[in-house]
Amino acid sequence: MKITFIRLNMFEHISSDAMKPLLFGIIKSLTPEKYEIEFIDERVEKLPEKIDSDIIAFSVETYTAKRAYILSRKYKTENNIIVMGGFHASVMSDEMLEYADSVIIGDAEDTWERFLSDCENGNICKKYISDENTPLEILDDDPTVYRHSYYGIGVYQISRGCKFNCDFCSIKTMYKCVRRKSADMIVHELKKAKEKIIFFVDDNLFYDKASAIELFRKISPLKKKWACQISMDAARDDEILSEMKKAGCFLVLMGFESLNPESLNEMHKSANSATDYDEVIKRIYRHKLLIYGTFVLGCDNDRQDVFRRTFEFAVKNKIAVTNFNPLIPMPGTAVYKKMEQDKRLIYKKWWLSDDYRYGETAFVPKHMTANQLRDGCLKIRTDFYSVGCILKRLFSNPINFLPLNFFVFVLANIISHKEILKKQGQLLGGKFNETDTDKT
Repeated sequence: MKITFIRLNMFEHISSDAMKPLLFGIIKSLTPEKYEIEFIDERVEKLPEKIDSDIIAFSVETYTAKRAYILSRKYKTENNIIVMGGFHASVMSDEMLEYADSVIIGDAEDTWERFLSDCENGNICKKYISDENTPLEILDDDPTVYRHSYYGIGVYQISRGCKFNCDFCSIKTMYKCVRRKSADMIVHELKKAKEKIIFFVDDNLFYDKASAIELFRKISPLKKKWACQISMDAARDDEILSEMKKAGCFLVLMGFESLNPESLNEMHKSANSATDYDEVIKRIYRHKLLIYGTFVLGCDNDRQDVFRRTFEFAVKNKIAVTNFNPLIPMPGTAVYKKMEQDKRLIYKKWWLSDDYRYGETAFVPKHMTANQLRDGCLKIRTDFYSVGCILKRLFSNPINFLPLNFFVFVLANIISHKEILKKQGQLLGGKFNETDTDKT
């Protein structure tokens, strides 16, 4: 039997910021050798007009759901099986079953082999549900499935899940608890890594201080350079930051989310306190780490001055890379349920609507119009990644001129400069024309 794995693209154009999708190497390692495996990453290569495989497997995020359904219609035959999984499957499995023969809910690792066995026997189930008990220690990654270098950056994962429960975040819709690999397992994986630069894709690398310091001290001798996502509680701790730097860290991605204390309370961002952001940033810079900061705009306590204040904060603090995102009601989250209950959703299912475009607002904000939220986010994105602002931030922070930091700063800002207008206003996935996705 032949299996084709497809990593979906949100848009029709080739992406310049694609990173290696870790999942498919893990699933490849769990697939018996008797199967012929093909992997297509639509973000970096064109899909063929026809796929002659027995099983076509899509990993689906909410932003790529429409694309998955369009391609399912295109590639479905009487003789093949379409299977879908991913974050979107965990909250919209019934929707998926309108376009897939089978849906994997939660992690695929503990259900994949059973699914393949059922395929061989001709009795597949509609839903395969993970029990979230698979130890991450036993999962391996088969890199032979990948045909592209993805900038030569290795992607690794230490944990799944997050210890926080922010209202806007979809992590908890898939992972109810946090599971972690041991530090020794990570050392084992990194010793095999050919890449010199690593990105840990954990939603939050920092779970507790003891395990974090153990990890950093054990990977330090490997001389890898790496980046990760951490929460604000880690960034307040000089010992943690010092050990990270000594272990090879050069960049931390952090969710500042808002400068407004009321908005932080609204989104249950319990680790954050806007009153100490400036001091946290200074502490990070003392350890010569770059900052990738993310912000969520359009909460119920945000007024129209939120754009100016957030932009000025990011520039004043010399943040290397940012995302200024409009609040998006992701299905399954508390924000989505609240917007639905208050009848503030502009679309019944924004991710399927042919009227929705990337960067648009999917709900009615309280203190501005939907268009004002869209335009405000776009303006500060384009201003932040203008040539003048890039140069101002580059030359205003001495740590940008450390050898690796300089390369990362310049590359990340060039890519962001290119991608903003390329993505803004793009139709997700292509034309869908489903009657149940009209505006509410």
